[in-house]
Amino acid sequence: MGDRVSWRAVTKVRGGVAAGARERDQAVADAAAVKPKSTFREYAEALAVAFVLALFIRTFIVQAFKIPSGSMLPTLQIGDHILVNKFRYGIRLPILGERVVKFADPRRGDIIVFVYPVDPHKDFIKRVIGEPGDTVEIRHKQIFVNDQKIDDPFGHFVDGPGDQSRLTPRDNYGPVKVPADKVFVMGDNRDRSYDSRFWGFVPLDDVKGKAFVIYWSWDGEDRWVRWERIGGLIH
Repeated sequence: MGDRVSWRAVTKVRGGVAAGARERDQAVADAAAVKPKSTFREYAEALAVAFVLALFIRTFIVQAFKIPSGSMLPTLQIGDHILVNKFRYGIRLPILGERVVKFADPRRGDIIVFVYPVDPHKDFIKRVIGEPGDTVEIRHKQIFVNDQKIDDPFGHFVDGPGDQSRLTPRDNYGPVKVPADKVFVMGDNRDRSYDSRFWGFVPLDDVKGKAFVIYWSWDGEDRWVRWERIGGLIH
């Protein structure tokens, strides 16, 4: 009787070992049946991930822009390539064009990129002069905010100071009160800038971000690369 029990136990153990071996063989076979990824597929997946990451960064964090005109001279030169912090003022939905999360509002002196109110297909870059609720007035090219003359170190005048200028609205404008959800902007090249003096205020929802650095500068008509401007912070 004892011999029979022992034989059955041995048989059971042997059966278990055989079953385990068969499972291992099947696992090895299944692993061998899985084909390794092709080089093309690996590159395609890497490019897809890189594209999605770049799109996310461009949409919500940082975007590159090129300066096409002289309205911001001398602060920004034609041919400057700049980076704009799109995260500075909040999160803006790219399709709806609305700011769904607010971190801050543009402050006086900030250089901002925004959707041109007259043509939504274009982006403009200007300096904030009037914040929401401010009263802005220009008297002979001098800027007054809330009836106080402001320090204007960035203003550049091609036609001189214009103490006797009667041009309207370029040299004499307002007073006007900035609406609660908008800002008043001007180009640093005061005599050659098409800005809020001519077409009105910029809605806060249309502000794309704050310019903060020049990453490349190119002057094809003069000496090509402006090495001294690359890496310069924008103020």
